Amino acid sequence: MDMMSWVWAGILALSIGFSLLMGNGSALSGAISSGAQEGIELGLRISGAICLWSGVGKLLELAGVTDLLGYALRPLLGAIFPSSRSDRALRRSLSGNVCANFLGLGNAATPMGIAAARRMARDGAASDELCRLIVLNTASIQFLPTTVAAVRASLGCASPFDILPAVWVTSLSSAGMGLLSAYALGKLWRA
Repeated sequence: MDMMSWVWAGILALSIGFSLLMGNGSALSGAISSGAQEGIELGLRISGAICLWSGVGKLLELAGVTDLLGYALRPLLGAIFPSSRSDRALRRSLSGNVCANFLGLGNAATPMGIAAARRMARDGAASDELCRLIVLNTASIQFLPTTVAAVRASLGCASPFDILPAVWVTSLSSAGMGLLSAYALGKLWRA
């Protein structure tokens, strides 16, 4: 079992233990049941929007728009990931990942991010570039947060995209700070 499995198992065990100690076992049982049901309902409500935007992303890829965006992003990707300058398949995976994240499609970005990470992995160790990819993929700069908007719309929000300015500021800030930290820690680690 990996480390995160142990962490989640520990959190679950602590939650059950404390609820039993506090005499809230029946409340925990009810919360588990209603939470599972609400999770399934939410998943079904947003699946249409996720399918729609994933389809739009695939159409953009087939129409060559993602290649154009990849070409436009080439200088930036080359600066962040120098090995992408000479590896076309890596550059394609990176640009597809970034473009899917721009549209808020983390579910569509993940396979391309995994493909890029596999091309970057060397000798089982995480390179500085791979760490930057993980940071950039986790922060995911979003210009159109479609999945979040779909969740908001499914929960009754009248204007699900009214969060755009906040999303732009926070995603650009988190990605920028994350990349700066990754660069700084990469240099510090080697020092």
